[in-house]
Amino acid sequence: MEVFSGRSRSPERHPPVGRPREHRASLLNLRSAAGQVFLLQVVIVVLLVAATVVGSILQAARAALQQGRRASVIAAQSFASAPGTAAALRSRDPSAVLQPRAEAARKRAGMDFVIVISTTGIRYTYPYPGEIGKKFVGTIGPALQGRTVVEQAGGPPLPAGRGTVVQAVVPVTDSRGTVVGLVSAGLTVRNVAALWLPQLPIILGTGTAALALATAGTTLVSRRLRRHTHGLSPVELAQLYEHHDAVLHAVREGVLITGADGRLLLANDEARRLLGLAEDLRGRPVRELGLPEPVMRLLSSPEPVTDEVYRVGNRLLAVNKRPTYPRADRGGSVVTLRDTTELAAVTGRAELARERLDLLYEAGVGIGTTLDVERTAQELAEVAAPRFADLVTVDLLDAVLRGWEPTAEGWRQLRRAAIGGTQRMIPVYPLGEVITLSAGSPQTRTLREGRGVLEADLRQARGWREQDPERSRTALEGGLRSLVTVPLRARNVVLGVVNFYRTVQSPAFEPDDLAFAEELAVRAAVALDNARRFTREHAMAVTLQRSLLPRGQPEQDALEVAWRYLPAEAGVGGDWFDVIPLPGSRVALVMGDVVGRGLHAAATMGRLRTAVHNFAVLDLPVDEVLGNLDDLVVRMDDEERTDGAAEDHESVGVTGATCLYAVYDPVAGACAMARAGHPEPVVVRPDGTVTCAGVPASAPLGLGGGYPFETTELLLPEGSQLVLYTNGLVEDRTQDIDVGLERLRRALDGSGSRTPEETCQAVIDALKPSHSCDDIALLTARTRTFPPSRVAEWDVPSDPALVPSVRARCRETLRTWGLEETAFAAELIVSELVTNAIRYGSPPVGVRLLRGRCLTCEVSDGSGTSPRLRRAATTDEGGRGLFLVAQFAQRWGTRYTPRGKVIWAEQVLHDGASAAPAPAPVDFLLDQFDLDQFDDPGS
Repeated sequence: MEVFSGRSRSPERHPPVGRPREHRASLLNLRSAAGQVFLLQVVIVVLLVAATVVGSILQAARAALQQGRRASVIAAQSFASAPGTAAALRSRDPSAVLQPRAEAARKRAGMDFVIVISTTGIRYTYPYPGEIGKKFVGTIGPALQGRTVVEQAGGPPLPAGRGTVVQAVVPVTDSRGTVVGLVSAGLTVRNVAALWLPQLPIILGTGTAALALATAGTTLVSRRLRRHTHGLSPVELAQLYEHHDAVLHAVREGVLITGADGRLLLANDEARRLLGLAEDLRGRPVRELGLPEPVMRLLSSPEPVTDEVYRVGNRLLAVNKRPTYPRADRGGSVVTLRDTTELAAVTGRAELARERLDLLYEAGVGIGTTLDVERTAQELAEVAAPRFADLVTVDLLDAVLRGWEPTAEGWRQLRRAAIGGTQRMIPVYPLGEVITLSAGSPQTRTLREGRGVLEADLRQARGWREQDPERSRTALEGGLRSLVTVPLRARNVVLGVVNFYRTVQSPAFEPDDLAFAEELAVRAAVALDNARRFTREHAMAVTLQRSLLPRGQPEQDALEVAWRYLPAEAGVGGDWFDVIPLPGSRVALVMGDVVGRGLHAAATMGRLRTAVHNFAVLDLPVDEVLGNLDDLVVRMDDEERTDGAAEDHESVGVTGATCLYAVYDPVAGACAMARAGHPEPVVVRPDGTVTCAGVPASAPLGLGGGYPFETTELLLPEGSQLVLYTNGLVEDRTQDIDVGLERLRRALDGSGSRTPEETCQAVIDALKPSHSCDDIALLTARTRTFPPSRVAEWDVPSDPALVPSVRARCRETLRTWGLEETAFAAELIVSELVTNAIRYGSPPVGVRLLRGRCLTCEVSDGSGTSPRLRRAATTDEGGRGLFLVAQFAQRWGTRYTPRGKVIWAEQVLHDGASAAPAPAPVDFLLDQFDLDQFDDPGS
């Protein structure tokens, strides 16, 4: 640092005339006038060039748009008016006729696209065949009314690349003037906007020349200024002296400047304070200042000194000394003085503050790494011990550990949640023990007052000793010294207390320590409350979801089923599965996944599962079930957007839900399946061969648009296993779904001899991740088939006179199966159903009896009309058949087939016989008409 003593600067210290200073050598130095003028000239030139370029671009773009509009209209009208266009639109396959014509016309006209569109907005042609059949992007309303539309729009990819499209839409009319279609032609703006590029070199060349002239002129001016001012302007010289004076008297270091003759030239305010000097000592010899001898010798000596400590009064001063003009013969020196006494105190406080800040930072990083209440409490204890306290204990309300909302009623009893520190000789309550606080204990006081309590000397803390006298006495003998107890409060709710203890080997707690402990507790309490809230919500969501999932396997004969459900660590999701028995001994298998987590996902899953049950009861085909489910999801999304629930991050709709629905028929050994965005199921053959089911992928639920769901029907040999799963089993952040599917195939390889339970466990053991971030649902079903001996079916001619023979054949079949006791009810049901099929249905009529857990009677016919149950009047001669069927059967219903319908009725079998129906309703009914009507085929 160059220090000025007040004397004029010697000639040899001035820089030579004509040599600029090094820090002024740059032309771009904005502190110089030349640099500022140069920057202004550069800005002006750049603005002029930019304005010229922008004007050229806008003019070219405007001309290009006008040209594109004209060309688009001409091309569209030419193709729309071309012979055969209207006729091709009325053909059976307009795309096959118009696609080559449109492409040829597009290339001849130099357009980016020529598209033929139906009156409903569906593309018949497109440069890329993959886009044919999709919705046209643009306005077609005016064109459908016979007008021409010219607009700018963006659509699917084009050969010329993406960009804003200038397109014209014109109508195609037939000989009668009716609009039979539309034609759109256009260009992308990117293709026509390059018309301004030839002007760019001229503009840039002119700007470059202007910048070169500006640079040359500024350089000349800058050199002349530096030559006359030696690199410093008058303002800079004045500022240099002002800054020197301000810094010299403002620093916290004493500065003394002495001349070669040993006289004091300058002493700043801090030097006079440290040495006790008067203000009028300038120019006096150093030996007359009255300084201690060591300091006086130091100032008189020409030798440099570095960080030597001298005592002056009650201060220790660190002294540094350097010559003022080391390259000249004038002598003189500069001495700096620093008070190390005050610096030591300040350094100690700063070090303590730094340690506390580091500890708070570690607390912010290390507390709350998980959403587990007990783990968070242990992290608090581990952060505070041993850097702040020798022993730390955390006591929480029992409601906090369970995730419940804490109340003041539970303050008297806390549960030990965490212990930190190495003071094992001090007896403390063990983890998990319930502590009953006394009324005078420090913990009770801190809970009641809502602030920290300091006990600097536990020997004088009467309330602490009364809490547990024997344990307190042993702790004091073990060296326990002081205590700071602080409430754990978050959002004005008390969660518990944290106790910080120090032993006799550490200094006792002070008020500053109490403030730090409160700050540490505040940060930890927020993390504890977050963990408590997560525990509550997680428990509620898990309880809700598990209550919505199947709790046990339903009774059915078609499949041997096993399943696994593993919720994610971060919270439950929307995965679900179901096994639904259907009439005819069939079984429906469902596997679904709702995007998202938490209560909303679980509640949505419950609604979808209930809906699938209802759709399954209607016995709809698998694709219709998914179609109805898709409509339901769309309505649910619309409802949530309407009521404003989308503002909640957990209520953002259920778009993205997936589902797989399969129906297995054990009589035919066939399984019909369809999936909506769900992973494809896997089939394990009886010989252990693993294959994919081959179910075509369809769009997820809730996308709208009425996309169809494709159905696949597989013939599964008896003993085959059908494996259904959600994407959490095969996909996570660390592996792609293809890798997961390959691992699943390897886990299932050779599973033909395993039971479904063993298969589930083997798959989970092989694929379950160590930290699951998504729910995992797995369902394995082994197929069974009905043996021919338990199935009886025959065709029935459309003659009511043959109904008695049908009853006789039914009676004989039941006798063969050993079901004589249920023969009467079964004959009555078959008689009524066959009579209705012959009278009201259409051929062919068939009867099928299935013996499983229940006896199923099915009557099929070729009519699509469904019967309905009604109450007949006393004067009616008929209308009581279905009422009888409903009384004698446990349940009955109708399902539709591609060839008509099937009326079915089930009777529960108990040890080979059907359950006896309640006699009262039947006797009441039979009293209303003669039993002889049962023998009448027309009854």
